[in-house]
Amino acid sequence: MTKTIGFIGLGVMGQGMVRNLLKAGFAVQGYNRTKEKGLPLEQDGATIVDTIKEAVTGADVVISIVGYPEDVEQIYFSEDGILANAAPGTIVIDMTTSSPALAVKIAEQAQANGLVALDAPVTGGDLGAKNGTLAILVGGQEQAFADVKPLFEAMGRSISLFGGPGKGQSAKLANQIAIAGSMIGTAEMLLFVTRSGIDPTQFVETIKSGSAGSWSLENLIPRVIAENYSPGFFVKHFIKDMRLALERADEMGISTPGLALVKSLYDELAAMGHGESGTQALYLLLAEKSQQQQP
Repeated sequence: MTKTIGFIGLGVMGQGMVRNLLKAGFAVQGYNRTKEKGLPLEQDGATIVDTIKEAVTGADVVISIVGYPEDVEQIYFSEDGILANAAPGTIVIDMTTSSPALAVKIAEQAQANGLVALDAPVTGGDLGAKNGTLAILVGGQEQAFADVKPLFEAMGRSISLFGGPGKGQSAKLANQIAIAGSMIGTAEMLLFVTRSGIDPTQFVETIKSGSAGSWSLENLIPRVIAENYSPGFFVKHFIKDMRLALERADEMGISTPGLALVKSLYDELAAMGHGESGTQALYLLLAEKSQQQQP
C-alpha cells in the first residue's frame, strides 16, 4: 500500500486534501511555489520542502493540483519537474483541471520514463477538499487506479475511472458545463427572490429538496446571502475551465451556447476585479446589471 506521497500545490484545495491524507495515515512531502502557504501543514504532520525534486524523492505516488495547464506543463516537463525526478514505478496523478490532450501527453512521457500517470481532476470545492467528500474523475490504467484507490478514498466520496488517459479531464470539463448552468440559474433565482421581497434563506430551505435542488443552491447561495464572496473556487480558475470546455467542444463540433454565455459573464465579472473571488460572486455582476436597467 502507498505510504509516502509527494504533493505539489498547497493552495485552497491542496491543503484540505493533504490534511485528509495525513489523517488516513499517509506521509506527505509537500511543495508549493510559495513555500509559506504550505507551512501551516507542518502542524498536521506534513513535511514541507523547497523543491519538486525533494517532494518526489522517495515517494510512492506524486499528486499535483495547481492552477492552469501551463503550470501543469511546467511542473511535469521541466528539468527539475516531476517526470525527470520521480523514480521508475512511481504513479503520478494530476488532479488539476486541465486539458485532455495534456493528460495524454503526460501519460505518454510517464510511460517512456518507467512511470504510470493518471489524470484525476476533482469537483466539490473547498468544502469537499476539507471534508474529504470530493468527487474524483479519473483517466488512465485500471491497475494504477486500483493501486491508489485507498488514497482517493481518503480525499473523496465518489470516485470513478472513465477510461484511458485524458478521460478524467474530459469528464471534469463536462462537469464544469453543468456547473456553469447551475451558477447562472441560482444567481438569477436569488436576485429574483430578493427583489420580490421573499426571504431568501426561507426560500432556499423550502426548495432545496425539490427539483430545483443543487450543490450550488445549498452551498454557494447561503454565502451570497451572507455577502461572503471568498473563494471556495476562484472565478479565474472557473473561467479557465470553461475556456478548456469550449475549446474541446469546438474540436468535437458540439454547440454549447449556454456555456459561452456564462463564460462571457464571468469574463465581465473578472474585469470588475473579482478574478480571485469565489464563483458565487456572479450574483454581484447580475445585481449591477439589474441596477443599470431599473427605470
